[in-house]
Amino acid sequence: MTTFRKNGAPAAEGEPARPPIKVLVILGHPRTDSLCGALADAYGEGALAAGAQLQRLDLATLAFDPHLHTSSPNDQRLEADLSRARELVAWAEHLVFVYPTWWGSVPALLKGFLDRLMAPGFAFSTCEGGIGYQGLLNGRSAQLITTMDTPPLIHRLLYREPGRNAMARATLGFCGVRPVRSLALGSVKEASLAQRQAWLARANRLGRELARGRITPRERLTHKTGAWLRALRLQFYPMTWVAYAVGGLAASPSGGVFGNPVFWLGYLCLFLLEVATVLINEVVDLRTDRANRFFSTFTGGSRVLVEGVLSLREVKAGIIVALLGLVGSTAWLLGVAAVSPAAVIGVLGVLAVLALGYTLPPLMLSYRGLGELDVAVTHSIGVLLCGFVFLGGGWRDPLPWLLSLPLLLAILPSITLSGLPDLEADADVGKRTLAVRLGHRGAVWVALVFTLLATACALAWSLTGLAAGAYGGIALVVVPHGAWLAWRLTRQLRAARPPGRIDGLMAVSLGYVLWFGLWPLFRLA
Repeated sequence: MTTFRKNGAPAAEGEPARPPIKVLVILGHPRTDSLCGALADAYGEGALAAGAQLQRLDLATLAFDPHLHTSSPNDQRLEADLSRARELVAWAEHLVFVYPTWWGSVPALLKGFLDRLMAPGFAFSTCEGGIGYQGLLNGRSAQLITTMDTPPLIHRLLYREPGRNAMARATLGFCGVRPVRSLALGSVKEASLAQRQAWLARANRLGRELARGRITPRERLTHKTGAWLRALRLQFYPMTWVAYAVGGLAASPSGGVFGNPVFWLGYLCLFLLEVATVLINEVVDLRTDRANRFFSTFTGGSRVLVEGVLSLREVKAGIIVALLGLVGSTAWLLGVAAVSPAAVIGVLGVLAVLALGYTLPPLMLSYRGLGELDVAVTHSIGVLLCGFVFLGGGWRDPLPWLLSLPLLLAILPSITLSGLPDLEADADVGKRTLAVRLGHRGAVWVALVFTLLATACALAWSLTGLAAGAYGGIALVVVPHGAWLAWRLTRQLRAARPPGRIDGLMAVSLGYVLWFGLWPLFRLA
């Protein structure tokens, strides 16, 4: 085990004192007198010059068994050197791995070290939500420096960087380390002395760049952008657009809807309203999201506040920006739409009250057992009527109401089922969803009844030609999918105990909803 001196460079006169970055350099080459060893030296010297606080591990000098002999790493006693290594990883803020790429991956020495070190309870833990695992090494970044005989470009294009992907994504990323940067140097066997010196200088520069912080401005921007995209939950927006487009097409059967700026300006209003609604839900539902053990892509919110990737202040600012944008885009829409301003304000105003009132006081409809109906109404007749009215239709016309009824019925099963994984957490904070009020079996029965009603309604519309024939022939897809969903729901009713997660069932129920939007969309287009 090699240890760098730990004192960093002092801050310049007049600059505020900043705690030195804690850096751990791990040399994974089985020979310390290798090019990789020299690269680790060069990086460490640069990091010290940047004011970092450094420690180093040369794996070749550690005394440990790289082989895992027990079913779990935790069942095998850690040698003294591995215990010290674990302490250093826990201490570090920035991990630097320097190793050669052999057979497309890391050396056996480094792999054995990771097998023994990255154990459950230290590097990651199991959980019911998300992907079933959560990293425990959050708040750390990493730098990979690897040498290879294959030219790096060939390694990237032909072999797809298996070693890098294993380290950056399947190991460090899995354990919560982000971002993970990589530097591949090669071909070593073809490199001249001058080329090797250039590589050492580059490693030194990487260490010196820590003077600007371990996270670059670009990485910070990328991280925030990703956090905002998570917060917006964009996976649920396409269905809003589909229902809105159905309304627009119903109002303008002659065509030209998608080339009409009024259509896209109206959708901008709906998009901003949905953004504000989603962000408000994040704030109001923070207590239940924190307690939710069964969160997934479909339920439990985006968790940006729970995980701290966005602050409460940032999300509230996002709500204000979205609402101001909604007001501005509505004013713009009123100025260009060739329809009565009162009609636009009326349908959009009612939709806004219902959408925002899902969690926003004083309505808080989702806390009063009305949230499921509210979502079904807003995402069917609410947005469909907006498209119809914005493009010149009248809200008293029966067509948009007939178009939206099968969709409304089809939405109720999925939105009711989405409350099942959240049931315990919602009950603890007093959120009275249908799942909380009726219990697991009651909520599944509601979903089953409305699945059958949605199928029956779509078939009735298809046979009678109601809703401008938009549902003609839909039995081809709705009947088998509805039967599949009903079968899955029946299995839920027979289950001995309610499962924590129902990801498969949610996927089937959401897929069922799509037919009630896409089929009319293509029939009317």
